[in-house]
Amino acid sequence: MTGLDQQTASIYAPIQTHLDQVDATLAGLCRNDRPELLPLLDHVLNSGGKRIRPAITLLAAAFYPHDPKNPIIMAAAVELLHLAALIHDDTVDDSDLRRGKATVSNQWGKHVAVLFGDYVFATSATFVCDTDNIRVVRRFSETIMELASGELVEVFNAFDPAQARDMYLDRIYRKTASLFCTSAETGSILGGAPEPQIQALKDYGYNIGMAFQIVDDLLDVHGDAAKLGKPVGADLLQGVLTLPTIMLMERYPDDNPIASLFKDPTQDGKVQEILELIKNAGIIEDCYAIIREYSEKASRCLDILPECDARISLLKLCDYIWERSR
Repeated sequence: MTGLDQQTASIYAPIQTHLDQVDATLAGLCRNDRPELLPLLDHVLNSGGKRIRPAITLLAAAFYPHDPKNPIIMAAAVELLHLAALIHDDTVDDSDLRRGKATVSNQWGKHVAVLFGDYVFATSATFVCDTDNIRVVRRFSETIMELASGELVEVFNAFDPAQARDMYLDRIYRKTASLFCTSAETGSILGGAPEPQIQALKDYGYNIGMAFQIVDDLLDVHGDAAKLGKPVGADLLQGVLTLPTIMLMERYPDDNPIASLFKDPTQDGKVQEILELIKNAGIIEDCYAIIREYSEKASRCLDILPECDARISLLKLCDYIWERSR
């Protein structure tokens, strides 16, 4: 995990010791007996991620007295699953950069990236098995299916302008929010939470995950390429519809600029023209409102949880996700 800004460090403070143990567990993978894997493991484990998902797992486990061993194992598994999904996503998308660094597929080629992504997926599954909790194992397996189906839906619908908002919301649940749900749900299960609190934390994960992805989609049309580590408008260039572009199509049903682009993606300046339309049509402000709505729903999910430092941190995380979009 890279150096944290002050706000993130404050959110992680109640579980920082356990998060350090997660990092140590992940670093232990670099002592693999297969030397061929070491450069790959080092590349992805030191890629600059903030460990948001494992932090949610640990915070969700922190409401009731428990042995921290299994939540720490689970948090490591969640991060590995996230990294494996990124490796495969970047390979499918032909992405050159991830967080400003070369992707695995760019640096080592697609064949290596696919196989290494499989290796990281399998490693995450062995960690989950070590929790000895069949409910957690099943939920984790379901999440892998959701992640894969979300990516398949995105691939099958690339450059198809006939996608409604409900299709988009289902896709981002599968590709992103499902893992946030699982991070919170499994942490609460392994932390010994009662069933109503488990459901509340699962719902928290859903809402914070949806907000997180919509922020990413907004940054793709309204962000800073240097900070993003990828070109602005990258999703459009790959034929992927996001909330801002779907809202633009809703505004212009008879003169659809997205459909025009998808008919001929090589049109010079067309992506920039669409980005300007999004900015000028008030869509960015509408996206802010939807992000805020999901963040507030996530906050309300915590109402039945005990007052403690973990609850404060999860509330702060809602604000952090919201502020990230601004």
